[in-house]
Amino acid sequence: MSHAATPVLVIHGGSGVVRRDLDPGKEKEIRAALAKALQSGYARLKAGGAALDGVTAALTVLEDDPNFNAGKGSVFTHDGRNELDAAIMDGSTLRAGAVAGVHRVKNPILLARAVMEKSQHVMLIGDGAEEFAREVGVTLVDPSYFRTEQRWQQLQKALREDSQGKPHADGETARHFGTVGAVALDARGHLAAGTSTGGMTDKRWGRVGDSSIIGAGTYANADCAVSGTGWGEFYIRTVAAHAICMRVSLMHVPLERAAAEVINQEIPAMGGNGGAIALDAHGHIAMPFNTEGMYRGWISSDGVPHVAIYDDEPDVGVGAQDGPGR
Repeated sequence: MSHAATPVLVIHGGSGVVRRDLDPGKEKEIRAALAKALQSGYARLKAGGAALDGVTAALTVLEDDPNFNAGKGSVFTHDGRNELDAAIMDGSTLRAGAVAGVHRVKNPILLARAVMEKSQHVMLIGDGAEEFAREVGVTLVDPSYFRTEQRWQQLQKALREDSQGKPHADGETARHFGTVGAVALDARGHLAAGTSTGGMTDKRWGRVGDSSIIGAGTYANADCAVSGTGWGEFYIRTVAAHAICMRVSLMHVPLERAAAEVINQEIPAMGGNGGAIALDAHGHIAMPFNTEGMYRGWISSDGVPHVAIYDDEPDVGVGAQDGPGR
């Protein structure tokens, strides 16, 4: 689809938010970070940038903020390392790029885009992905850049629980929801989606979730763009992002219903949970989630960033015909 459109940008910073886990100061920081990401991405779209530009601008802001499990705020694996994954997809061409298991890439979403634009491949992993980053000039950092005391202590607690044969008591460790994502519609009517994550605290064996798998946690075509956040194994098994967009593109199901069927019906029926953000070519937004909260935000024709966290906050204020919904 190619037509004049009002730019729209939608972001998420992860689902599974529990109200009692956020003190007022932290909540204020997170809301401000979401607004900053929206403003950064939307400025690119308003200046005539492509949907891809809006997505990458927004996600680099979130990757640089230690409050989110991506980039700077990534969690630690069982062996005390950071393994970062990301993916991006251009809905107008179906081009896509992804990286997984990188340890030194400051902004994995930028490397995913470089894979899409500067290689003949879709996904690169580990050391090879970082060698490619050096060749194309994507910023690498010492692994110590990703260490934050909060994430390190989360791992230490998880390791103690492991040694005692106990389940993880920390909600963020147990819920598998740490991700950031963005979907955008540009003035030419083109869509894009991107997702970035630090994975799961205490994960082992090089586990890779849905975020970097095209069709599972990230997907865009001419009609629909989706970024997911939740228990990745279930998003992979349902090919969640692709399943939403196929309902929109082939079955002509309204976006909100299509997203809800996958996120709030198919995935919970299998034992998973989480959320997603979705956007169609008409600027309609859906933000389904089945947890107490999901960090989320959107910005459209009024140029005002709208931010929400909890399930009792209304998702209203977008200039699209039907507005967003859950």
